[in-house]
Amino acid sequence: MASDDLEFAVVTPERWGDLARLFEGRGGPSYCWCMVWREMPSGERGDNEAKRAALEGRVSAGEPVGILGYRDREPVAWCAVAPRETFRSMGGADYEDDAVVWAIVCFFAVRALRGTGVSRRLLAAACEVAADAGATVIEAYPVDPESPSYGFMGRVPTFLDGGFAQLGMAGTRRHVMSKRLDR
Repeated sequence: MASDDLEFAVVTPERWGDLARLFEGRGGPSYCWCMVWREMPSGERGDNEAKRAALEGRVSAGEPVGILGYRDREPVAWCAVAPRETFRSMGGADYEDDAVVWAIVCFFAVRALRGTGVSRRLLAAACEVAADAGATVIEAYPVDPESPSYGFMGRVPTFLDGGFAQLGMAGTRRHVMSKRLDR
């Protein structure tokens, strides 16, 4: 399965069913509901239903949470991209006061798409969505290719190929990278 024929769309309340179907599908991230880096009451962080409800509440409220990749109208890929302030502190950089910073914190693709360049396609689409929403900077926190954890955040070479620059480290594995966006 190639990633060339994917179409991308921002997750909206009307697309919640598609997001839920992707996350609940075989191998999907229904264990986290992409809430790892988002604020939640501490007692609910381990409750999958609470995570699902929290993400659905954000989508229902019209809050940006990410994009879906579709093939033949079926959701097959996801990228969490949203204003940086909608996430917990990721160890990111400081920017000038008028900067509008968005962040990318997660990728997911169905198994058949992995290794086909889908992350590069998702990254490019996420940058477009952020720029269209007024972002001037997009930040990400990928790991080295051999990292034993945080692979869902992407790999450094993908971001370097996408025009990102390394700014530093957040912890021992996550790199802080950013890219200026044209509006």
